[in-house]
Amino acid sequence: MNILLLGSGGRECAIAWKLAQSPLCSRLFIAPGNAGTRDHGTNVALSLTDFKAIKDFCLAENISLLFPGGEDTLVAGIWDFFKNDKELQHIIVAGPSKAGAQLEGSKAFSKKFMQRHGIPTAAYREFDDSNFEEGLEYLEQHTTPIVLKADGLAAGKGVVITSDKEEAKAVFSAMIRESRFGDAGKKVVVEQFLAGIEVSVFALSDGRHYVLLPEAKDYKRVGEGDTGPNTGGMGAVSPVPFARGAFMEKVIERIVQPTVAGLAAEGIVYQGFIFFGLINVADEPYVIEYNCRMGDPETEVVMPRLDSDLVDLICAMNDNKLDQVKVQHSDKAACTVMLVSEGYPGDYAKGKVMSGLDQAGGSLLFHAGTALKEDEVVTSGGRVLAITSYGTDLKEALAQSYLNAGKINFEGKQYRKDIGYEF
Repeated sequence: MNILLLGSGGRECAIAWKLAQSPLCSRLFIAPGNAGTRDHGTNVALSLTDFKAIKDFCLAENISLLFPGGEDTLVAGIWDFFKNDKELQHIIVAGPSKAGAQLEGSKAFSKKFMQRHGIPTAAYREFDDSNFEEGLEYLEQHTTPIVLKADGLAAGKGVVITSDKEEAKAVFSAMIRESRFGDAGKKVVVEQFLAGIEVSVFALSDGRHYVLLPEAKDYKRVGEGDTGPNTGGMGAVSPVPFARGAFMEKVIERIVQPTVAGLAAEGIVYQGFIFFGLINVADEPYVIEYNCRMGDPETEVVMPRLDSDLVDLICAMNDNKLDQVKVQHSDKAACTVMLVSEGYPGDYAKGKVMSGLDQAGGSLLFHAGTALKEDEVVTSGGRVLAITSYGTDLKEALAQSYLNAGKINFEGKQYRKDIGYEF
């Protein structure tokens, strides 16, 4: 089958790498892709928001499977666009309906959904311009640390955690009154702070059944020791040592199963990936957030540890037969170290020539923010390259990734040197 993958980041590079391995994949197109995705398929110049152009391409190239990599196209309703068009209805869309994508598209929606279905999560309140003053009063009496979340999509950067109430009120005001995150921050969710260690769990659901993919842990803060502002992710590890046994039984019984069942009970069409951003608080799992797609950079360790055929799994999803599938996970560990541009997650320069890519043996290189300029690979984003390595354990895998992190260079290269420090 011919496949169109939408996106241009490290996640899409890892997904392209995995899709291309399937004997079911005849041709793979990536739109718009990056300098690394071209190694796995054909990059095509399509805008992710131009659904008409995507339609025309799918029809011209006889696409059988559309795989939206990121959240923006899903929240904008690409599933609905395809399924409501008679010329496109036959194409498998590996992602939820617009209604289902609200699990990620609106923090307020997801919190209310969890409340309705008894899914453990932090206590919260939501505020907008209509109850702005009430929100300021609420922050003044709130225990610290305080968690503030932009309701909408903010590219992984719409969360602020602070122990300073004046800072909390300033951020709150900046979100609602000064459009710090644009429309995404017009509504703010103020949440109870939960102390613990995070883990990302991934399910593929056909709307009734689900299978679990390998779990992962990512590292959001830009600085070592989990300091500095949040980023889109500075690295990831899989497996996560505590995500097994009794803890995972609680995750499945209290979170995964009620989520899939709750979506079905509410008549929400959801055939795609569900990302459960969880926190382990004294061996009890709580949901921090949902995403309606695979995570980044977690995908860069999940795909290497997924031994099953990804295209086959998606076909089983489309046929509502995931209850007949057993997912195979690799016994190996996989660890990702992300090289980022100087200044990220703030302002950063682009167009820096990269070197040493051909010297990095023993690792998978998943390009994130890269582009081709004539015959050279140059930086084009904040997160530039995910270096993923296998190992018999996390320590061995991390050592290999760090070895190659030292070999690949570009002006202003930055990376965290403590990924996996808890383990």
